[in-house]
Amino acid sequence: MNRYIAAVLSLCFSGAMVSAQPLELSLAECREMAIAGSEQLRQAENSMQQATIDTQIATTAYLPKFEGSATGVYMLPDMDMAGAQMRMRGTYMAGIQLMQPIYTGGKITAGRKLARIGREASAEQLRMTRMDVIAEADNAYWSFIAVSDKVRLMQQFRQMIDTLYEQTAVAVEAGMATENDLLRINAKRSEIIYQQQKVANGADLCRMALCNAIGVSSDTEIIPADTIISPVAPGILVTDISDRPELHLLEKQIEANRQQVNMARADFLPSVGLMIGYTYYGNIKLNSMVDVGGGMLMPYSQEFRDGIAMGMLSVKIPIFHWGEGLKKVRKAKLAVENAGLDLQRTSRLLDLEARQAASNLTDGWAMISSASIALDQATENLRVMQARYDEAMAPLTDLLDAQNQWHQARSNHIEALTQYQIYQTAWLRATGRL
Repeated sequence: MNRYIAAVLSLCFSGAMVSAQPLELSLAECREMAIAGSEQLRQAENSMQQATIDTQIATTAYLPKFEGSATGVYMLPDMDMAGAQMRMRGTYMAGIQLMQPIYTGGKITAGRKLARIGREASAEQLRMTRMDVIAEADNAYWSFIAVSDKVRLMQQFRQMIDTLYEQTAVAVEAGMATENDLLRINAKRSEIIYQQQKVANGADLCRMALCNAIGVSSDTEIIPADTIISPVAPGILVTDISDRPELHLLEKQIEANRQQVNMARADFLPSVGLMIGYTYYGNIKLNSMVDVGGGMLMPYSQEFRDGIAMGMLSVKIPIFHWGEGLKKVRKAKLAVENAGLDLQRTSRLLDLEARQAASNLTDGWAMISSASIALDQATENLRVMQARYDEAMAPLTDLLDAQNQWHQARSNHIEALTQYQIYQTAWLRATGRL
């Protein structure tokens, strides 16, 4: 028993150790987890399934409907029928009916087309939701990489200042530097510690945002795998928006409104339906007195049990409704026109969004080039200034300025690289190809 308990505790402890391990995550894995864990995406998938079921339901409107019925009657008092008493105490009726629509003015056809349009619209909504989920995951992933790199940059900057502080402290003891230099470095170090804490807090917030995007616990430690960014020049950027799901949704809305016109028109067209039924009834009794001759009356009772078959063809023709039908059709046509205007306005906005996304991507590439040049210059300037300061040929303020310039250039380079990746996702999203 003790060995069994020890084994269970060992398994629990090992499971806890496994769950506490950091999660190493590439961009592709981040997308997969975001798609798998998105509640919005699952809701969109459920909506698509509902639309598919609606299509199946609409198809059944073409088919005959079978209905069964059963009725029991207990009626008091008995009915007087020309001197006879009809007794219905426990009378029963059971029957079956078949109803088949023959012509409904096009309403059934329009309803089926509406259901099909709804299913296609649900598919576009699912695609749009999927693109949004991927875009959010990419943004969170690259933002976390950027802030994590800045955390490491601040640590490197802190080490640089700490080393300078130690060197200056030794120089002060040797009389080769002043206390003012030491105080200036210490003030700079305090500023870096403050900034380091801010960056660390920002990195933690970005990590939690990424955890939320991929559907894991907010205290999960994440190690990004795609930290080496090798950007590729954008080349010729296409701004075609014809594959945007938003446009397709608006087009489906126009189609749906057109079918609503047909539905409104069908309400005021003739309709034809066929009904066939069979009903069986029983336990209906007729009690009376019968003259058997000689003035003698004898009680007589007869029970009725039988079946009735019936066929009926129904034709409904609207004649006059004070123009209600024409007004409803006109209202539905105005809805079609409004949907077309929405499509025109949205097309312009989406085209502007795609052009802006392409412009951002081009500018992002230019920012990478500029940031790379600035970083090389700041790195070389820091090297030269450090050498001059070591040889007492440059003041401390020049070295601190060179360190600040290098830190800012390195931070800008990190932002340019990660922002370019975000711009790429935004461009794919804006052109409907994400």
